[in-house]
Amino acid sequence: MNFKTVLFATDFSEGSDYAFSYALSVAKKFDSRLVVVHIINEPVDLRGFYVPHISFDNLEEEIERGAEKLMEKFCRTHLLEFDNYESFVLPGIPYDEIIRKAVEVEADLIVLGTHGRTGLDHVLFGSTAEKIVRKSPVAVMTIRIQE
Repeated sequence: MNFKTVLFATDFSEGSDYAFSYALSVAKKFDSRLVVVHIINEPVDLRGFYVPHISFDNLEEEIERGAEKLMEKFCRTHLLEFDNYESFVLPGIPYDEIIRKAVEVEADLIVLGTHGRTGLDHVLFGSTAEKIVRKSPVAVMTIRIQE
């Protein structure tokens, strides 16, 4: 198998940082392009109910600016010696946008960390990783943090 493009999805958590070492290792081994993606989960639109329209727009802009800064820091910290990469911060439903971006960039592999939620927590919050594994036309590697 040749992985020309590897997409790595991050939520900037410890689990994502751990999974990144796998994504970078695959990218180096196969001389792949690495696409780093963070999805801003769209907040529920409460405009007109609880939050004035202008403050909601400001909130969205602040969230986006914060995510962009985290992405810049992530790339600066983790990709010093690897320059064949692109990074994206996108709004939307995480599993949908990760799959959409993977198809768009013609990724051969998606790498992401998983929190390993179980029981009621899993039922209530679902699993982005599980949804990607089930719905992605692209191969997926999930990495669970070693405890």
